[in-house]
Amino acid sequence: MTDDEAARARALDAAEELFYARGVQAVGMDAVRNASSLSLKRLYQLFPSKEALVLQFLRRRDERWRQALARHVDTRTAPDERLLAVFDWLHAWFREPGFRGCAFINSFGELGGVSADVAEQARHHKQAFRDYLADLVAASGLPADLADQLLLLAEGAITTAAITGTAAPAVHARTAALALLRAHARNHRADPAVGPR
Repeated sequence: MTDDEAARARALDAAEELFYARGVQAVGMDAVRNASSLSLKRLYQLFPSKEALVLQFLRRRDERWRQALARHVDTRTAPDERLLAVFDWLHAWFREPGFRGCAFINSFGELGGVSADVAEQARHHKQAFRDYLADLVAASGLPADLADQLLLLAEGAITTAAITGTAAPAVHARTAALALLRAHARNHRADPAVGPR
């Protein structure tokens, strides 16, 4: 790793922790400088503006979030179990210390009205999540519109968990997802009898 790469990683690590915990607007570049132990000059050499740092934070978080989800889902083999594993992973995420909901929803709420790039990054993340669910649904042989229904369950669980401070919404969303899977199975093929964990 080059010096620049190491410095960028330190800056992004600091920014991610601060932005996610406190919100983007509440955190200035001075705070990122202090947390990363980089000089302000060095920070601005790496990221010419706070918005550039925010966008890179969101891009990196998107990649890491989706990779972590896919790694968990890939531990399951049956198509229906892989769909339900999404909600199991959400449950584990909601229980992490410092969970504050979706960084993309949070950032969109703060900056979506004034930064087209932040709004676009949030849309990209949500579309990528929807596309991932659509791939899982297609592999299960169920109707394509199930992906949008599961997306709404997952997104609702994320937001509700952030507001209530409990992981229970993931359990409720999983139960609803299981009911949807069984209903679609009755309508389109034999019931897979996918039970809860």
